[in-house]
Amino acid sequence: MLKQPGKTRVDAVVVGASAGAIDALSVILPALPASFAVPVIIVVHVPQNRASLLVDLFTPKCQLPVREAEDKLAAAPGTIWFAPPGYHLLVEREHTFALSVDELVNHSRPSIDVLFESAADAYGERLLTLVLTGANHDGAVGAARIQKAGGLVAVQDPKTAHMASMPEGAIARTKPDLIGSLPELAAYMVTQGTEVRT
Repeated sequence: MLKQPGKTRVDAVVVGASAGAIDALSVILPALPASFAVPVIIVVHVPQNRASLLVDLFTPKCQLPVREAEDKLAAAPGTIWFAPPGYHLLVEREHTFALSVDELVNHSRPSIDVLFESAADAYGERLLTLVLTGANHDGAVGAARIQKAGGLVAVQDPKTAHMASMPEGAIARTKPDLIGSLPELAAYMVTQGTEVRT
């Protein structure tokens, strides 16, 4: 008898990064296998007034498709999604994207907190968040919301971060399920987002 496909431990992963993001994501995202079965939704602080090069940069490095999120588009599984510049990226309860031009949050649009807080409402306990290198505390409040909703919080070890402020802020506001190096965070993502055969 054929085995039925298993379930993943989470239904989505949200990631926030700022200063040092490219180097950090260049370790984590290529480590995700083609079998990774949930969406990876990422906010990187990028300039608002110019086109993002993140999709072009990461597409050749990754086994998963890499796309820029668009308003009302479904957060398709097995895909890496980047927030477009100049917009807050939210996830609605039906797991579609919404873009907003509301005021800056933590001096940024897109804001990591805005993504994390909306994703907490959309996915609840079936959500994993990663807080990576960055020079401010964007993401700390959102990570706390995710943890309160029952989701998982993983934070880059500040000692390994290009800029420690963002992971330190998340650690101060939460009790992380993992504080680790970039390879450790990537391995943790794989265990949570790859189907478990039953």
